[in-house]
Amino acid sequence: MESLINLAQIIVAISVLFVWTFRFHNVLKEFEQFGLSDLTRNLVGATKISLATLLLVGIWYPSLVLIPSIIMGFIMIGAQYFHFKVSNPFIKHLPSLILLILCAFVAYSSIY
Repeated sequence: MESLINLAQIIVAISVLFVWTFRFHNVLKEFEQFGLSDLTRNLVGATKISLATLLLVGIWYPSLVLIPSIIMGFIMIGAQYFHFKVSNPFIKHLPSLILLILCAFVAYSSIY
C-alpha cells in the first residue's frame, strides 16, 4: 500500500511540475480565460510547485505529506470551479479532477 501512496504522490508532483514548467503557455491561456490576474497565477504557481516539492520529499519524510496534499486538493477544487465557471468541456476538467482524487487518496492514507 505504501508503494501505491508514493506513486500517487509522484504522479501529482510530476504532473504539477511538468505543467507549470513545460506547458506554461497553457497555464497562461487558462488563467486569462478564467479572468484571473498575473499575480494570482504566479501565487498559485509558486504554491503548487512548493506543494509538489513537499509531496516528493514526503516520500522520505511522511509527516510532510498531509498538509500539502490537502492544500493541493483545495487548489484542484478551485480549478474545477473555474472550469465550470467558463463552461469548459469535461476533458478540460479531467486533469484537475484526477489530481484531486489522488490528493484525497494521499491525504486519507497519511491519516491512517
